[in-house]
Amino acid sequence: MAATVAAMLMPTDGEGDMTSDSYSTDDARWGAMTRRDKAADGRFFYGVRTTGVYCRPSCAARQPRRENVSFFADAESAAQGGFQTCRRCRPDAPPGTQQAEAVARACRLIETAVEAPSLEELAAAAGLSSYHFHRVFKAATGLTPRAYAAAQRSQRVRDELPRSGTVTEAIYGAGFGSNGRFYAHANELLGMAPQVFRGGGRGETIRFAVGQCTLGAILVAATGKGLCAILIGEDPEALVRDLQDRFPKAELVGGDAAFEQRVAQVVGFVEAPRLGLALPLDVRGTAFQQRVWQALLKIPPGSTASYAEIAEQIGQPRAVRAVAQACASNALAVAIPCHRVVRRDGNLSGYRWGVERKRALLEREASPEGA
Repeated sequence: MAATVAAMLMPTDGEGDMTSDSYSTDDARWGAMTRRDKAADGRFFYGVRTTGVYCRPSCAARQPRRENVSFFADAESAAQGGFQTCRRCRPDAPPGTQQAEAVARACRLIETAVEAPSLEELAAAAGLSSYHFHRVFKAATGLTPRAYAAAQRSQRVRDELPRSGTVTEAIYGAGFGSNGRFYAHANELLGMAPQVFRGGGRGETIRFAVGQCTLGAILVAATGKGLCAILIGEDPEALVRDLQDRFPKAELVGGDAAFEQRVAQVVGFVEAPRLGLALPLDVRGTAFQQRVWQALLKIPPGSTASYAEIAEQIGQPRAVRAVAQACASNALAVAIPCHRVVRRDGNLSGYRWGVERKRALLEREASPEGA
C-alpha cells in the first residue's frame, strides 16, 4: 500500500512554478524553511548544528535558530558534513514518500481500530495538521478519511454477517457501538437489508428458467420484486450452479408458462438491446457496486464509457480497478450494461460472459436496427 500511495503522491513533471534559482541564496532558503515550503523539498536541505541532523525545508520539526543552520545543495553534501538524517521528514527518501507512508499508517489505523478514529487522531498519527492530512489522504486514496472508514466497516459487516449467530453479533463484531448507528446506514453499507444479505436468500422463492439465444445459453431468474439474475454462457448447468451459489438458501423453483413469457422478453431484449427491457429489476450489491451500476444505466445504447470515466462520474477517480470489479460482479447481463464499459483506448477488455459476446452486443447496439 505504501508504495502505491507514494506513486500517487509523487510530484509530476512541471508541478509548481518554482525553480532552483528561487533558492539560490541563504536568505531565500531560510525564508522557504521558515514557511515550510513544500515546493522547496529536494531543492536544498538544511542541517542543524545543535541536533546534528539535516532536514527537508518542509520539515515539521521545531524551528531552529538561524545561527545554528547550515544549508546544503543535496542530501549527500549534508551527510558528508557530518549530519544525520531527520527521522521525522526523512530527507534521504524520495519526495512524497513521507506523505505516502503517513497515509498508509492512517489506513492501517482505520483498518485495525474497533471504533473509527477521529480526523484529529489520524492527523496526529500522521504528523500532519488536520486540514493538510485530510487533503493528502483524499488525494492518495480518492476518499475522505471518513468515507474510507465507512468502507472498511462496510466490509467488516459483510464479512461478519455470514458467520455470526445473529445480525446483532455481526453489528458489534464489525465495530458498531449500537444497533441504531448501524441500521441508520444499513442500506448504504450493504445495498440491502442485513437479514437478506446474511441469509443468502433465506425465505425467498426465486423462479428461474434456462433458454437459448444467439449468444448461447441464458438463465433468467426473478424474485417477487423483479429480475435478480440474467446469466449467459455455454453450459446451462453451470449457469444454474452460479444461481445456486448466489442464493444458497433460497427456494429455487422452475418457471411456469407465465415465467417463460418473461424469459422470452429477456431473450428478445438481448437480441435487440435498443428495444429496452420493460421489466422490474431486483438489484443486489454493495453500496459501491450499486453506484457503479447506476452509472452504467446512464450510458445510452450504442455508446461506451471507459472505466476511468465511470470512476469520475461516481466521484472516485482513483477507483478504476474497483469499478472494473463491480462490472465483473454484475449478475444482470445486458440489463445493467457493463458491456458498454471499455478501456480508455477504446479496446475491449474482460467481460464476465466473454469478450466476443461483449463485441456482439456492442455491434448490435451500434446497428440502426438494434440487432
